[in-house]
Amino acid sequence: MPNPRRADPAHMTLRRQSSLGPWQQLAIRLAIVLALLVFIVAFHWFERNSLKDNVDGHVSFADVIYFTMISATTTGYGDVVPVTERARLFDALIVTPIRIFFILILAGTAYTFVIKRTWNKWIMGLIQKNLRDHIVLAGHGVSNSKALQELLTRGVNPRRIVVIDPDKEALERAADCGVAVLEGDASRDETLQAAHIDRASALLVSAGRDDSAILIVLTARKLAPNLNISVTIRLDDNEDIARQAGANTVINPISFAGLLLASSLEGPHRADYLADLATSEGSVMLRERVVGMDEEGRSVADISGGQVVRLIRDGQSHAAGDAAFDKLKAGDRILEIIDSA
Repeated sequence: MPNPRRADPAHMTLRRQSSLGPWQQLAIRLAIVLALLVFIVAFHWFERNSLKDNVDGHVSFADVIYFTMISATTTGYGDVVPVTERARLFDALIVTPIRIFFILILAGTAYTFVIKRTWNKWIMGLIQKNLRDHIVLAGHGVSNSKALQELLTRGVNPRRIVVIDPDKEALERAADCGVAVLEGDASRDETLQAAHIDRASALLVSAGRDDSAILIVLTARKLAPNLNISVTIRLDDNEDIARQAGANTVINPISFAGLLLASSLEGPHRADYLADLATSEGSVMLRERVVGMDEEGRSVADISGGQVVRLIRDGQSHAAGDAAFDKLKAGDRILEIIDSA
């Protein structure tokens, strides 16, 4: 994922989402087109003596409307023509640019209201059809952007990742990584259903606010009872609430940063080593895996290629030296430090 560049204030622009709906925007475009046509008709009518009808020699109001529409949309058929220099200059300098403007606005309208929506709907349906065992990231702030980068570094296929965020700019940054993006509120049922949360393997929630994050967890747990959900929570008091809402893993980045700061007082390399364990880019990595059927009954020392620091059985955590380390069971989870190479 590309690193963010420092923005140049001279090239920055303020943007605000339009409050006009699609049909209101369409009505404004049609009104502009109609107003320009009225302007051209009025000029041609008041300057009708500058026109010549090669059919009957008389220029009526119907002829003016006909000539205006033909001139504004095509180059004309030659049955009604401007004969004075003033009329020809008007058609060359005013009508011709308006004709080009008509083409652009009509093409843009067709793309916005027909082609773009049809295309996006087809693409979304195709992506949804193939979504299986995917990872959903709710929010693309600092935490989830780092999580996305780490997932891609670890070799996760971008096609297995869906990013949900209400911010279009955040989605553009995520889309640059090749992942699927969905604009919307992840706390709403229809948004998570569009991302097929029921078929996902995991949900990573980083909403920026604890209340929003907990609401997303509640919604996701209702739609996907067996989903693995991880969430970032900033306040200690909200960690238990997040777990009660259905989160499997609750991460407090502020507390973790405080632990790293405290560790750095006892030596400059402890914090570096802890950070090294958390990322795949370091020389060592902390890995969690499930004990298989073929490993049942064996000891930790017989199956591990690294240093096992924790064993989890039936929800209970066991440290090194515990009797559980001597005889493993299928389904146990072990945490081990291994070389990342």
